[in-house]
Amino acid sequence: MKSPQPGFILSGDTTSFCFYCPDAESVRCVVYDSYDSKNGIEHPMHMDESGMWMLTIHGNLDGKWYGYRVFYNGKGSTDSPYYGKVFADPYSKHVTVKNNYRQEARSYIFQDDFDWENVPHQFPDDIRDLIIYETHIKDLCAHPDLKAEGKGFYNKLINKDHPGGISYLKKLGINCVEFLPLQKFSPIEPPFDTVTPEGFHNTWNRYSANYWGYMTSFFFAPESSFASDFTDSYSGKSPATVQELKQVIKNFHKEGITVLMDVVYNHTSLFDMNPLTHLMPDIYLRKDEKGSLLNRSGTGNEFKSEEPIARQMIIDSLLYWMEEYKIDGFRFDLAALLDKKTWDAIKKKIHKKFPKAVLIAEPWGGYYSPDHFSKHDLASWNDRIRNSIKGSNPLHDKGFIFSDWQHETGRKRVENIMKGTLYDAEGGLYQTSEHSVNYLESHDGYTVADFIRIGLNPESHDQIIEDREDHTRLDKNEMRVAKLAALSLFSVQGTTMIHAGQEFGRSKIIAESDFNDPNCGKMDHNSYEKDNETNWLNFSDLNINRSLFEYYQGLIDIRVNSPALRKSKPEEICFDHFGDPLMLSFYIRGESTGDIYDYYIILNGSSHNHEQTLPPGIWEIIADHQVSSVQTINVIDKIAEVPVQSGLLLRKLRH
Repeated sequence: MKSPQPGFILSGDTTSFCFYCPDAESVRCVVYDSYDSKNGIEHPMHMDESGMWMLTIHGNLDGKWYGYRVFYNGKGSTDSPYYGKVFADPYSKHVTVKNNYRQEARSYIFQDDFDWENVPHQFPDDIRDLIIYETHIKDLCAHPDLKAEGKGFYNKLINKDHPGGISYLKKLGINCVEFLPLQKFSPIEPPFDTVTPEGFHNTWNRYSANYWGYMTSFFFAPESSFASDFTDSYSGKSPATVQELKQVIKNFHKEGITVLMDVVYNHTSLFDMNPLTHLMPDIYLRKDEKGSLLNRSGTGNEFKSEEPIARQMIIDSLLYWMEEYKIDGFRFDLAALLDKKTWDAIKKKIHKKFPKAVLIAEPWGGYYSPDHFSKHDLASWNDRIRNSIKGSNPLHDKGFIFSDWQHETGRKRVENIMKGTLYDAEGGLYQTSEHSVNYLESHDGYTVADFIRIGLNPESHDQIIEDREDHTRLDKNEMRVAKLAALSLFSVQGTTMIHAGQEFGRSKIIAESDFNDPNCGKMDHNSYEKDNETNWLNFSDLNINRSLFEYYQGLIDIRVNSPALRKSKPEEICFDHFGDPLMLSFYIRGESTGDIYDYYIILNGSSHNHEQTLPPGIWEIIADHQVSSVQTINVIDKIAEVPVQSGLLLRKLRH
C-alpha cells in the first residue's frame, strides 16, 4: 500500500495533514488564524503503521497557518532547546517567519492559482549548449545606484527599467542562470559574540547573517526575504513569495533562458527552529560512533540521505520544484556528502519525468569525486580547469595565465583539460565532456579579477583600497591576463560557467558597515555573510572595464554559435608541440557537431611573444588579445603573431 504524501491537502470542504515522526508518543496539529496569533487550536493526530501522523479537519483552511507540537517518551527524544514548541511542517510549501535567528516558522495553507500562460520549461538539448551565469538574486538588483523600482527583489530582478537584472543578462547574451539557494533558508544567525538563551554562541560571524543561503530550513518552501511582503518583523506573510518567484522563472523562460537552482541537501540549518535539526535529528541527521552529530563539511549537520524517508524527501522536493516552479535543473552543494544510492535515485526519478533536466554536482565534501559522479552519468564542477588556468592561490600557486604551472598541473594535463578532462588521459576525471562544467570563478573564493590583481601585485592582497575606481580599473597587464583567462575558459570542451561580474572585472571590496569589520576596505575571498555592497553588483564598473565586458559578450556569442568549441569528439582535437610548453595551440575539426567551420586556437601563457606557423588555408580571426566577435575581425594565413599572455581564436570554412 502506498504511503500517504506528507504535508497538507485541500480537498473541497476538508483539509488533511500528514506528518512523519514514528518515534513520537503524541503529535498535535496546531492551526492558527493569523501568522502572528499567539495561540491556535490544537488537534490530536493519530499514527498509522508506517509512522505517519494523520489528521483530517472538516473545513477548508485556505489562508490559515499550522504547525506540529511533538512529544516523545524516551526513544527519539531530543535535547533541543526548542523541544515542546510548535514546529513548521518539514513539507511546508510556504512558511511565514519572524526575522530573527529562531525564525519560529509557521506553515501556510494556500491554494495556488498562478497562470503560467503555457510558458514551457527551457531544457537544453545538450548541457554543453549552456552558458551558465551563477548569481545571487539580490546581487543583480540591490545596488542603490541602480535605483531599481518595485517592492521586493524578485520584482526588482525582472523590472526592465534599470540596467541590472534580467535586462542585463539578455544584453550579455547568456542562455542559463544558476541562482544561489532559493529554498527557504535561515538568513539571520545568532548575535555575534553573545550567548543566546538557547546556549548558541556565535564567535565567527560578526555580521550575524547568512546572505548566500547555504543553510536550508525547508526544502519545499521558497525564500521569503526577497518578496514584496517582507517587513522588519516578518517575511512570507502571504503567498506573494510563491507568486513572485514563479513570475521570475516565467519571465526568464519567456526570454529563452534556462533556470537552475543551487540546492543544499548535505546539511541543515543550525540555529532556527528547523524540524529536521531540532525535532527529528535521529531520523534526518548522521551521527558518529559516539552519538555526536557528524560535520565533515564544516558547514553544519550532515543530512542522512541514506535513510529512505530522507532520500524520499530530497526526491519529492526536487520534483516539486520542477513541477510547481518549472525549475530546469539543479546544482547540488557538496554533493559528495550524499550517498551514492541517492545520486542514482535522483537521476532515475528526475530523468524519468524530465529527461533533459540539468543535474550538476559540486563533487566534494568529505572526499573528492568528480570521476565517481561521471561514472553515475552526472555532470559536475571541474575545478581542474580553474586551478590549471588560473591557479589555486594568487600568492603561492599561480597557473597558466601567469606564465606558471599550478603545482598539480603540466602541459599534458592542460591539453586534456581542453578536451574535457577525459578520464583516460593525464589528470582525467570524466567519461565525456558532457560531464565537465568549466569555470574559473564561483561564489567561493576571490573573483577572477581580484585573483589577477593579487597575482600580478602580491602586496595588494592585504592592503586597504583607498580609491575604489582606480582599483577596479584593470591596467594594461591585468586586462591582458583577464582576456587570456576568458579565452582559455571559452575554448574548453564541455559546459561553460561564469560568475556574476566576472565579465567586467568585479572586485569584492569589503564595504563599510556597522559591524566593525577589521578587514573593511580589503578584497574579500569569502563574502557569504555580507548583505551589502561587498556583494551587490555595481554596474558602473562595467563602464570602467567595458573592454572586458565586450570581450565576454563576443566570446559568449561565438560559443553559442560554434558547436565545435563545446562538444567536439576528442579525436577531432589535435595539439601542436613547440619548445615552449606554455605555448598551447590546437586544431578542432568539429565535423561531428554540424559546425561549418574548423577552428585553430592559440593560447600563449608564456612571458614571451611568439610567432607561429598556421595550418594551411585562409583563417578568419574572431578573437585576439583585444577584441572578440562572431563576425570576422581580420583574415590571416601562414604566420600568426601572438603577444605575451594572450591568445587567438581562428576559424575557416570546412571544405
